Amino acid sequence: MKLVPLGDRVVLKQLVAEETTKSGIVLPGQNKEKPQQAEVIAVGPGGTVDGKEVKMEVKVGDQVIFSKYSGTEVKMDEEEYIIVKQNDILAVIQ
Repeated sequence: MKLVPLGDRVVLKQLVAEETTKSGIVLPGQNKEKPQQAEVIAVGPGGTVDGKEVKMEVKVGDQVIFSKYSGTEVKMDEEEYIIVKQNDILAVIQ
């Protein structure tokens, strides 16, 4: 199956939080709060949303920072995704 967002929505896959201790041991991020960083998996077409013209400013593969309590979490094929509106994306990481 494939997620295809509509309008100004973007499908994100949240990045895994890992922490490395000073001695080099990697601690998985299961007990920590998830970071608000994600990779763009799919982008909607944009167009007219609520009477305003919306141009999509992110593209597939971009790494972004998004608002903490935004979006809808979806689980497909054992993978977890978040669907957000483009205006919930705060920045693109370059």
